Amino acid sequence: MNSSQPISGDSRLVLIVAGEASADLHGSNLVTAIKGIDPTVIFKGIGGEKMRKAGVELLASSSDMAVVGLTEVFSKLSFILRAAKKIKSSLKNDHPDLLILIDYPEFNIHIAGTAKRYNVPVLYYISPQIWAWRKGRIRKIARRIDRMAVILPFEKDFYRKSPLKVDYVGHPLLDTLPQDQDKAKVIAELDVEQSYPVVGLLPGSRKDEIKNLLPVMVDAAGILRKKYPQLRCALPLAPGISREFVQPFIEISKVSIRLYRGDIYNLLNICDAAMVTSGTATLQVAIMGVPMVIVYKMSPLSYHAARLFIDVPFIGLVNLVGGERVATELIQDQVTPQRLADEVGFILEDKKARETMINKLMLVRDRLGKGGASLQTARIALEMMDSKREKN
Repeated sequence: MNSSQPISGDSRLVLIVAGEASADLHGSNLVTAIKGIDPTVIFKGIGGEKMRKAGVELLASSSDMAVVGLTEVFSKLSFILRAAKKIKSSLKNDHPDLLILIDYPEFNIHIAGTAKRYNVPVLYYISPQIWAWRKGRIRKIARRIDRMAVILPFEKDFYRKSPLKVDYVGHPLLDTLPQDQDKAKVIAELDVEQSYPVVGLLPGSRKDEIKNLLPVMVDAAGILRKKYPQLRCALPLAPGISREFVQPFIEISKVSIRLYRGDIYNLLNICDAAMVTSGTATLQVAIMGVPMVIVYKMSPLSYHAARLFIDVPFIGLVNLVGGERVATELIQDQVTPQRLADEVGFILEDKKARETMINKLMLVRDRLGKGGASLQTARIALEMMDSKREKN
């Protein structure tokens, strides 16, 4: 153990693994919720800056582990293997009271097997999306995981036939909404006229995603600007993404693209439309009721491999939760600047289409629960630790 976090006889140790930027956010909120109930709990694991600030001793950084598709894994394989070795060593030597896994399925399901060998109970927070592809993994998960806290309304039904104990806690994004959304402050910070249309560019939180999607979004914005001369674009910088990284993609554009480092919801509050990568970002946009176009693009090899296994009607989470095509999805070869500009232009212009989409987005928000996912999951985690101590 690190000497900065000595464990007394009464202290409990939680090992927590969050392999991506969105998981870092949810992990930090969960750690804060657990500490709010029991401040003596000590945390080690994998995460990002938010989890470090919440009090987690980081064994590895999640920013070095985020990948998109199969081919992108190879460039980071050595780091991922080193991170796995550190987590396995901690499971063996530190005897944690609980292992909490957040999303990041291939890595985490493997780590769960090691935890089982050392009799460490496992809580999986934010289910792997096995309902979308490789559904057969449910048997392995049921063998290795003690309890699952799911965040999407249809996931509990998916696990109903398995022996796994599953709790629906609602979506943790609802816990991240700022209390005060100062629209005027963001408008002033980005130096945009309040009457001008603003389009948000959300290419993702991983560098590989940004490389794939941001150039297309920037080109689409250029096409839109010709039709809407007053158009302004805003690009939120995800944690771990620097201005220097995105600058080469946007400096060739003739469009004014404002970079924003701050709360994503405050930025979305001034947006009239958004170009969004599939995944969690679509739900963030939905929560704020911003009409969107979803884009998804990966390497050709990864895409063709994924097509063999994916078994869902939509690729965007907002459409899956909505149970219908709430927002247009552009996938792989469909992701062109002209097509993207046309779709965004449509939702900027057509008032009836905008109103219909906004109403559907509000229904999606309602389906995500009432908030409090972090607190509910914290109580489950503490209950599991209490149960382990009673057995011992």
